[in-house]
Amino acid sequence: MAINDITKDQVDDLYNRLTPSVRKHGYFFNHDESYTKGILKGLLFNEKRYGYQSCPCRLATGVKAEDLDIICPCYYRDADVAEFGTCVCGLYVSKKIYENKAAIRSIPERRPAKELRFKNMQNENKQLDKLSHPVWRCEVCGYICARDEAPDVCPICGATRERFSRFI
Repeated sequence: MAINDITKDQVDDLYNRLTPSVRKHGYFFNHDESYTKGILKGLLFNEKRYGYQSCPCRLATGVKAEDLDIICPCYYRDADVAEFGTCVCGLYVSKKIYENKAAIRSIPERRPAKELRFKNMQNENKQLDKLSHPVWRCEVCGYICARDEAPDVCPICGATRERFSRFI
């Protein structure tokens, strides 16, 4: 299974189903519909991979009980949108960001270090060896993604591929 197995129709269906609910609860999707649908595609891919829609901007363990805080919408969304106008992946934005089409800036990661189980996983049960893709980290904003190669451009801060380093 690859992310390209997720069809445009599946992404459009999720976008159309979620948009009214998002607005009803006082949130907005990013005004860049192409970007928004890219994040939604990542959610659908993670749902097929793990059985739940974990945030595509964070590394999931594949163990739902350990990833509850990063199932979209993540636990951190409300605080991030309130303080920075956007959630960490830029999917959800405030009304001000949405209406003014303001640029989204990099924001700090709120997920507590104790929730980041990468080192513990590596030491305790070697699950990192089972990751299907290398993990890349943007050296500018800290964005993390798991894929064969670093992205051409960071979806959060716009840094180029050269600014990514192999994280795991």
